[in-house]
Amino acid sequence: MEESLSEKNLATLCATIEPEMAEPVYVYCSFPDFALPEGLSALFTFREVEGLTAVLDLRDADNYTLAYTFKARLITLKVHSSLEAVGFLAVVSAHLAKAAIPCNAIAGYYHDHILVPVDRADEALSVLTEIRGTTV
Repeated sequence: MEESLSEKNLATLCATIEPEMAEPVYVYCSFPDFALPEGLSALFTFREVEGLTAVLDLRDADNYTLAYTFKARLITLKVHSSLEAVGFLAVVSAHLAKAAIPCNAIAGYYHDHILVPVDRADEALSVLTEIRGTTV
């Protein structure tokens, strides 16, 4: 039985968005053999044809001497968004795009998450907070 208390209404999602930034710095790594080194855990992984993409804590990537790209901060959009919600990430990415801030989105079961460049993270958090005061 499928049960969900998640929100689908775009206006409600935007009005109740509560962006929260995590402390660690994360980086993207690629593993062509589709395997993480023993003992290494990832924020998330995704299988692509070219290999396993893993988003790792920068400290772990450095400790394992891994090649990486895109130093980022994770911002969780703390509203229980439905996986069937239409337009929420489009609104989020449009606001960030208007400020020329790149973002990479991840949809979790309960929340949407975005990774933004470290040097623009505080600005991104501010832009996302301002979404509450806009109409869609």
